[in-house]
Amino acid sequence: MRDVLREWRPVVDEAIEELLPRVVDESYLAEFFGPASHAYDPDAIQVALADPIWELLDRGGKRWRAVVFLLLVEAFGEEPDEYLPYACIPEILHNGTIIVDDVEDGASKRRGEAAIHHVFGTDIALNAGNAMYFLPLKVITHDPGDLDAETRLAAYEMLMHELNRTHLGQGMDITWHNEREIDITEAQYLEMSACKTGCLGRIVARLAAIVTGQSDAVEAAVANYAQQMSIAFQIGDDILDVEHSLDKAGEFGKAFGNDIREGKKTLMTIHAVENATPEDAARLEEILWAEDNTDAEIEWALELYQSTGAIEYARERAQSLSERARTHLDGLDLDPEPKAQLAEFTRFVVERDV
Repeated sequence: MRDVLREWRPVVDEAIEELLPRVVDESYLAEFFGPASHAYDPDAIQVALADPIWELLDRGGKRWRAVVFLLLVEAFGEEPDEYLPYACIPEILHNGTIIVDDVEDGASKRRGEAAIHHVFGTDIALNAGNAMYFLPLKVITHDPGDLDAETRLAAYEMLMHELNRTHLGQGMDITWHNEREIDITEAQYLEMSACKTGCLGRIVARLAAIVTGQSDAVEAAVANYAQQMSIAFQIGDDILDVEHSLDKAGEFGKAFGNDIREGKKTLMTIHAVENATPEDAARLEEILWAEDNTDAEIEWALELYQSTGAIEYARERAQSLSERARTHLDGLDLDPEPKAQLAEFTRFVVERDV
């Protein structure tokens, strides 16, 4: 999978640069957004949009959502290169959510460096992040795939539906973060993940199905594939933070115990509280709620995750979701090679170590 990602990432970045150049000028603004009513200020737009967006994109990221889109297009028997602009849509959306989430979570780092709002200021970061929710819609407006009006409308309606649901998930996550008590059920956590992370995956799959003219049944199947895989990815991401913290390796661009310091309520948190003594559960709530934590407190919380079997439980749930994702590809008339790669992605999101 890493070879596939390495192959496609520069291609995807080049396509993103077509949508949002690293350096904006008046001709680009007029062509992409329409003529100015009075006068654009390209220098201001450069500072407010292009610079923070490319600062984040250049730091890394696997572009796996764009790659899954392209693999689906290929699996449907179409030529991926012809749909590259559409592959940029979920990737731009994902990075926009990162910028906004980091502000809302009070994150200090992203991909090994200071979070975007610490570099450019909260005002510019929020504007850039929010813009990245809307920039991708211009792809459908410009219609590089020469789609008919009905197909474009279906793509718009799908994006509006899924993007609204991402904010339901983020709303649940924020509310839990602002509550001291941990009284979330596993089902509620999974629903939050299905909305916050899963909907971006569903956008990947549904968009590929819509622009290539697949049936409703095929669209639903690949959407379920992508949703289950995305939830597994989220759980795997939380596990990685804990495991890297246990190693004190400082990998993955996150500080030691980053999720615990941020008071993040994960599947491991829920499992630990349900299986710990009342005293230990109360102490974990106290640590997650605290404004700041000592390394000793982080180590205690990590040990609680270990002693209650929370890490292994989360890993088993992620693997189960990964397996369920693959079942949604069964029975679909997909080209064999990209289908095999799509199945392999469900393993990659759980088994990766970075």
